[in-house]
Amino acid sequence: MDKRQNYGGLDRFRIIAAFMVAAIHTSPLLSYSADADFLLTRVLCRVAVPFFFMVTGQFVVRDFFTCEGKALEKFWKYCKKMAVLYGAAILIYLPVGIYAGHYKELNAGLVFRMLLFDGTFYHLWYFPACMMGVALTYLMSRLIKGKRLKTCAENSAEMEKNIGFALTVSGFLYVIGLLGDSYFGFLKEGTLVYNVYMQGFRIFSYTRNGLFMAPVFLLLGAEIGNRKSNFDPLKRQINCAGLMVSLLLMAVEAFTLRNFGMQRHDSMYIMLIPTSIFLVKTLLTLEGPSSKILRNISLWIYVLHPAMIIVVRATAKILHLTGILVNNSLAHYFAVVFLSVLAAAGISKLMESSKKENFKCGRAWIEISKRALRQNVTALRKRIPDECRLMPALKANAYGHGALLIARELADMGVDAFCVASLEEGIQLRRQGIKGEILILGYTHPELFPLLRRYHLTQTVVDFPYAVLLNRYGRKIHVHIGVDTGMHRLGERCENVDRIYSICQMKNLIVDGIFTHLCADDKLEKPEMDYTDLQVNAFYKVVETLEKKGCGRPEIHLQSSYGVFNYPELGEDYARTGIALYGVLSTKEDTEKCKDILKPVLSLKARVASVRNIYAGENVGYGLKFKAERDMKIAALAIGYADGLPRGLSGGRGTALIEGHRVSVVGRICMDQTIVDVSDIPGVKAGDVAVLIGKSGDEEISACDLAKETGTITNEILSRLGTRLERIVV
Repeated sequence: MDKRQNYGGLDRFRIIAAFMVAAIHTSPLLSYSADADFLLTRVLCRVAVPFFFMVTGQFVVRDFFTCEGKALEKFWKYCKKMAVLYGAAILIYLPVGIYAGHYKELNAGLVFRMLLFDGTFYHLWYFPACMMGVALTYLMSRLIKGKRLKTCAENSAEMEKNIGFALTVSGFLYVIGLLGDSYFGFLKEGTLVYNVYMQGFRIFSYTRNGLFMAPVFLLLGAEIGNRKSNFDPLKRQINCAGLMVSLLLMAVEAFTLRNFGMQRHDSMYIMLIPTSIFLVKTLLTLEGPSSKILRNISLWIYVLHPAMIIVVRATAKILHLTGILVNNSLAHYFAVVFLSVLAAAGISKLMESSKKENFKCGRAWIEISKRALRQNVTALRKRIPDECRLMPALKANAYGHGALLIARELADMGVDAFCVASLEEGIQLRRQGIKGEILILGYTHPELFPLLRRYHLTQTVVDFPYAVLLNRYGRKIHVHIGVDTGMHRLGERCENVDRIYSICQMKNLIVDGIFTHLCADDKLEKPEMDYTDLQVNAFYKVVETLEKKGCGRPEIHLQSSYGVFNYPELGEDYARTGIALYGVLSTKEDTEKCKDILKPVLSLKARVASVRNIYAGENVGYGLKFKAERDMKIAALAIGYADGLPRGLSGGRGTALIEGHRVSVVGRICMDQTIVDVSDIPGVKAGDVAVLIGKSGDEEISACDLAKETGTITNEILSRLGTRLERIVV
């Protein structure tokens, strides 16, 4: 889904659309002219609900037709959110419904109709319509068999084709809905079609529901969302002109149907479709930042305005102002809108206040760049053969980046295979809904073998005796066979081909793959290249021997991150990309060579906790290791070695960035705090942000810099970042 950065036009029109819905239910111009009120509420304001559907389509349904990874997750997340809102709205209006006697003759059929189609209060039909419409569009996206491509960008043309097919189906449903709505008068009483509709009206009161109306607008929103917004003034003028003409034609259509008595209801028109299209396209040409507060306020105006109608009428009766606040339809409308806005703004403010309790940038945190991760995935895919798939390494909490966050983003990019170091890491991913193959690269204790089956995890065969234990468990287990070709860590030795063949024959082992690990592929110097060639040749000799013995050819993988860059020809079925996926390589020198290809995904930041002056001769920190030679200003940063910041950066070896200035570490790094010299930064104060890894202004500190300064590799720096650091996708 696109980040909401230039959808200000949509967010601002949400408020207008909510006012339109309130107008439909209050008829503001009825005191002055029935025709004018019909034009306003039964024509112009009818664009409100389709607009809401189309926005949902743009930001939710569109993802059903892109990458496979997150479609189901997106569907369930949306439905859960809408179900909660629907449930809350039902509870709000339940006392009113009981008081008004709406539920006196309640039975199972009526409950079904109210919950799935009509809503338990007259305006609440929108919520089940959204859920049903989204469910139908999701089902259509699953039934349409499109070519599965590697990246979301490559899938754009196929997605457009699939949405077009789904639009055809939903258009047919909309025509059925039209005949039950504004065009009902065309049906002749007593005919088969008429009788079918009448039977349908025993299930739902109106055809403006999630079955007939919602899908077409949801899909139109998805189709428009597949195209880039164009802020060209000429395009804006064309869309505005199209909107005006469409509205005019819709008005002609509505008055004609009304005059001839054709309408059973007035929510669906033929011209409502082009009108809604031009409306959304026009709004997308309006530049401006998105506003979450406006989105929340518009939602609550929609939910609460009927309650405000009741409040206005009750207040008017008590104050003897019925003639002004009720009988005058325009005053009544403005009073309802005013109270609705106040109530909606109050609830929105309370919601925002409660969310501040979940503020994740309070002390120290990690920011994960979704854009950089996507760029790295694309770059790595270009360097491997088309038939080779990425199997990203999510071990060690995805090298400190946050395994669940990374897995979800990768799934959204079409990645459906992952590898981890341990059973526990695999289980954590499964419990959070991560699908696809998950390969455990390390050892799992025999007592835990049942969990391999329970969580559908694939186990590495670390040697022959371990294979015997796996087989002895007595239940089918999916495995990849590790082959030791020279690293001498895990895997059955490559010369023991007979043993490896025996593993393939074990009745309880389902051998899905076979792999080795190249331990010297990070260097392109002769000794390392020669050793890598020996490993590669030894591995393929094992594979060929197994094929000759009739074992078939399971999925093969040799490459890790360095293998993708230095030995791209070795791409087989998988590439186990690790550190490169996160935008760096193990050393600064290697990373520099790929700086135009890979982009760092992670930034590490912390708050300035305190700023103070110290004077010449005073000591700072543990062990009296720093004595000020001059008057200084220092700042304590809310991060320490317990968060993964190496203690080896103490004593001025490490730096941080504050407001684009590089500052040095003073004294020893503590468990929870780090002190830096901010003498040269005017105005620095508590609450400011310090960057430990990442960019600030023109300055940058990389994980490679920390690794080089402390005599290690980036893999260690990143994977040691602590669990108490919040991780945020940006």
